[in-house]
Amino acid sequence: MRKVVGRKGTAVRVAEVLVKPTNRALARRVDIDGEKIPAIGGCIIVANHVTKIDPLIVAHMIYDHGRIPRFLAKEALFELPVLGRIVRGAGQIPVPRLTDHARGAYDAAVRALHAGELLVFYPEGSITRDPNLWPMRGKSGAARLALESGAPVIPVGHWGDQEVLAPYSSRLRPFPRKTVTLKVGDPIDLADLLEGEITPEKVAEATARIMAALTQVVVDIRGEQAPVERFDPKAAGVAEIGNPKKTKKNDKKGKA
Repeated sequence: MRKVVGRKGTAVRVAEVLVKPTNRALARRVDIDGEKIPAIGGCIIVANHVTKIDPLIVAHMIYDHGRIPRFLAKEALFELPVLGRIVRGAGQIPVPRLTDHARGAYDAAVRALHAGELLVFYPEGSITRDPNLWPMRGKSGAARLALESGAPVIPVGHWGDQEVLAPYSSRLRPFPRKTVTLKVGDPIDLADLLEGEITPEKVAEATARIMAALTQVVVDIRGEQAPVERFDPKAAGVAEIGNPKKTKKNDKKGKA
């Protein structure tokens, strides 16, 4: 494991004290190719999203390999009494999802990358809606950040944490002890898209490459073949954020 780069600060130290023993109690972690995480410099980590504890598992792995991760996290987390103070103090970036105010989060992310920080991004935008938990259709945020900043994009796939906490569940299942496997892929080649103006076509191509690379890392871990076509929530009529089961239930009751 590498020595952590950068100034930790009180909030990061508090998070370290809380997160490390919690993760060790929840599951055994296996890291593959963790040395591929850049030791210094701005970079974008793109990860798949299968359960609410993903950020804890991914952050722990990145931290153990020498970097302090910064997440683009949903704004609601920053409003919680204790956790909100920790994530804010640790330099995480609040994202007001599905609003016109998301530009502020984007600008903060670009500044962080230019300052040499490591950003963790969930390109799917939420926990996957795919019935078998494969990466679903990606959103364009990570691609836009990569094209504007020129920062390298590294895919990190993980599998097994959904056995500890099922998607949108609140019931932890640490026993019998599970294994969570994480694998770091090679930097995604976007070099040919960096020259000139950032166009919708370039963003779409970068997004496609990011999701293809991330899906392949998950394939390597799972040892299964991913669907030929990625799940699209809009096409399937599924809500893009929030618990889709609750949303469907509320819709039946006539609620928004």
